[in-house]
Amino acid sequence: MSNGECWTQGSQAGEGLASSGDSNRGVEPVVSETMVEQVVAAIGRGESLSGIARAYGLDRKTVRAWSRRGAYQARVLRAAQSVLDPFRAWLERRAPEVDFNASVLHRELTAQGFRGSAVIVRRAVRPLRASAVPRPATVRFETGPGEQAQVDFGQVRVWSADALVAVQIFVMTLGYSRRCFAVAFPRQRLRDWSAGHELAFHHFGGVTDTIVVDNARAMVLQHTREVITWHPTYADFAGYYGFRPWACAPYRPQTKGKVESGVKYVGRNALAGKHVHSWEHLNAWLTEWCVTIADLRVHGTTHEVPIARFATEALTALDGRPRYAWAHVRERRVATDALVSIDGSRYSVPAQLIGTTVTVREHASDFTIHAGEVEVARHARHARHHVIMNPDHYAGLLRVDRTPLAVQPPQHDPRYADRGVVATRDLAVYEQYAEAGV
Repeated sequence: MSNGECWTQGSQAGEGLASSGDSNRGVEPVVSETMVEQVVAAIGRGESLSGIARAYGLDRKTVRAWSRRGAYQARVLRAAQSVLDPFRAWLERRAPEVDFNASVLHRELTAQGFRGSAVIVRRAVRPLRASAVPRPATVRFETGPGEQAQVDFGQVRVWSADALVAVQIFVMTLGYSRRCFAVAFPRQRLRDWSAGHELAFHHFGGVTDTIVVDNARAMVLQHTREVITWHPTYADFAGYYGFRPWACAPYRPQTKGKVESGVKYVGRNALAGKHVHSWEHLNAWLTEWCVTIADLRVHGTTHEVPIARFATEALTALDGRPRYAWAHVRERRVATDALVSIDGSRYSVPAQLIGTTVTVREHASDFTIHAGEVEVARHARHARHHVIMNPDHYAGLLRVDRTPLAVQPPQHDPRYADRGVVATRDLAVYEQYAEAGV
């Protein structure tokens, strides 16, 4: 080898060699301490430099360098220099005053003669910000038997047949016993959220008082400090099963930390390296895993077995109630013509509801419209761009007599009155005027 390149691991003595990188930089080869001792011993025995270099797969220059030194010497690394170093002390004092704004700091540094990029400043500010802003403390919140469950979705990738597919895993974790239920869906629609809830209820045999969800748009239409606006369908679903939905604060996933941990547990344990044939196969395995593995483990927080702790869960029993008749529920405001717009067509409601907000429930073949809890209208589903009016909704406002109204010309046009009535004359009168040359 030449130019200081010495890295050949084919020789017996070459074990323990480590590459030093690009030889054009003039950096001496990095060899192990054992290798150096062997090289120095060979030199002491009077062996030639060329022979030692061939025997150990080194460059002659490397052998000569260690011959001069006579013993192993660790490399002393020089600290990397940065164009920001002259300004670093000022940066550490100034950064908190501008709330660690890297753009402001870069602008002020440039005015002081700094010639580096904004990226250098951002990298320098990042650890300063992290050390100055302490992470908020989190207080563990435990609930009693039957008080709370937490639900969430998580995405994992699973081999289905010969394809790697994205799977949305719904997980419900009971807050007291830490017993969990998991089921897979292709998406995270409101129907999937509701179906996941319902499957979990029947798996556990009951419902908790409160269910904590995140701020998924499928369920939470608006979440402010003062009010949470639920999707009407999810609110109706919650009322049917008798639980109180509760949305965690935005950007506070630790509020539902029990199910957050549960989602990770399902992904890392139940689905790690899993290969399934179909969705049915996947969900059958998830149910088996929940019963035979998750339920029987010793939980890391409670230090108890979830299925044993579940024996004291105080869930509200389902009492054989039928599955929820899923309906698309939405709210509509009644227009001045007593019509509400649904899927491109307009349907009537009683006229006294003009200006109010009604609830529309979409079923397989019709719509029902409710004012509060009272059903005020029911219409069969029609195609788009139709107007469906029930005459009973306009009682007292529509004419019962449908005969055509008498049509009369305007009676008070002032210009018409000036002209008066046009006289009717015999045509012989006009002939007389023509002969007289008038």
